[in-house]
Amino acid sequence: MMLEEFQSALPELERLREEVLTKLREALERNEMLVTTIEGRVKTQKSLEGKLALKGGKYATLSDVTDLVGARIVTFYTDDVDRIAAMVEQLFEVDWDNSVDKRMLHQLDTFGYNSLHYVCKLPGYNYRFELQLRTTLQHAWASINHDIGYKTGVEIPREYLRRINRLSGLLEMADDEFSRIRTEITDYRRRVQALVQNGKLDDVQLDGDTFGSYLQVRPFDRLNKRIAAINQAEIQDVPLSRYLRVFKLLDCKTLGDVDRIRKQYTEDAYLLARHQLGNTDLDIISSAVGVQNICIVYILNSGGGKLGIVRMLDAINGHNIQNDELAEMIYRQAVALPFIKQ
Repeated sequence: MMLEEFQSALPELERLREEVLTKLREALERNEMLVTTIEGRVKTQKSLEGKLALKGGKYATLSDVTDLVGARIVTFYTDDVDRIAAMVEQLFEVDWDNSVDKRMLHQLDTFGYNSLHYVCKLPGYNYRFELQLRTTLQHAWASINHDIGYKTGVEIPREYLRRINRLSGLLEMADDEFSRIRTEITDYRRRVQALVQNGKLDDVQLDGDTFGSYLQVRPFDRLNKRIAAINQAEIQDVPLSRYLRVFKLLDCKTLGDVDRIRKQYTEDAYLLARHQLGNTDLDIISSAVGVQNICIVYILNSGGGKLGIVRMLDAINGHNIQNDELAEMIYRQAVALPFIKQ
C-alpha cells in the first residue's frame, strides 16, 4: 500500500530534501546569485492522501508521485529564473516529460502561477523531486490569490475576478519592468566606467554610481602617499563615498567638475597637510585626508570661510557641535598659510 511505503520512505525523502537544498545553495553561492527564498519540504501524509484520493488512478507506485519532495527558489528578477534554470539543468537529471514552463501559458489570470516547474532526480535516490522557480512578485501574487480565491471556499463573482485579473496584468508588467530597469542600469554603469577609464569625465553626471566609478580609479592615492611620506605614516583605508555630498555642496555637476577641483588644489592640499602634520609624530593617516584637504582649500579660496568648512563636516559626519569646534581649528591652521585667500 502506498501510504505504508510512504511512511517507510520518509527518512530517504528527508535526506533527499536536505541534499537538494544543499546543492542548490552551494550552486547559487558559487555563481554569486542572490535570491529571495530557497526552501524545501517533504509532503505530509495528509497531503498525499488527498492527492491519491483525487488522482489515485494516475499512480501505480509511490515513485510515480513526482512531488513527494518539493523545493522552491524565489528570485528578485524574471531573467534570474532563466539563469537558475540553466544551473539546475547542470545539477540534476531533469525529467523533461513531467517538467513544465507555465510562463509559456500567456494567460492574464495565471501570473502568480507562471512558475518554471522541474521534476528532477538525484543518483542514489528512488524518488524524484519537484523544483519550482518563480519571482518574488509571482510568489506574492500566488499567495494572495490563493487566500482570496480558495480559502474562502466560495466561488468569486465575475466582478471581483475581473479586478483580480487586472492586478495580475499590472504585476506582470512590473515584473518585466524591474528586470528591464536592472539591465539598463547595468549597461549605464558599464558606459560610465568606460568614460571614466577614458578620461571623458565632463560627459558623466555626478551621482552615487558615477562617483563610485571615479573612486575605483583611486584619484586621491598619489596625494595621500605624498602626505603619508611627511611622517612616514601608514595609510588607513576608509570609504570616500560620503564626499559625494561634499562635492554636490560645492556645486559640482559632473565628474569633470570634481576632477578639475582635484587637479587645481592638489598641491595646496599637500602644503596644508604638511603644515598640519609637520610638527607631529602621527604615524597613521586616513585615506580621506587628501580629498578632505582639497575640499578645505577649495572652500577657503572660494570665500566659504569657517562656515563653509562646518557645512563640509556636516555633510560628511552629520550635524553635531563637534563639527563647529573642528572647523574652527582647521580654519585657524589654514588661514595662516600664504596660499589661502582670506
